[in-house]
Amino acid sequence: MSGSNEKMTREERLAAKLRENLRRRKVQTREMRESGDTGLPKDGGDR
Repeated sequence: MSGSNEKMTREERLAAKLRENLRRRKVQTREMRESGDTGLPKDGGDR
C-alpha cells in the first residue's frame, strides 16, 4: 500500500466535496435572499 498516494486521493476527494458544498450553500443563500425568506426562526420555532 502506498500511503502517500491514498492520502492524496483522499485529500483531493475531500477538497472536491468541500468545494461542492460551498457552491451549494452559496446557491441556497442567493435563492433565500432573492425570495425574501428569513430562513429558520432564531427562537427555535416549533419546539
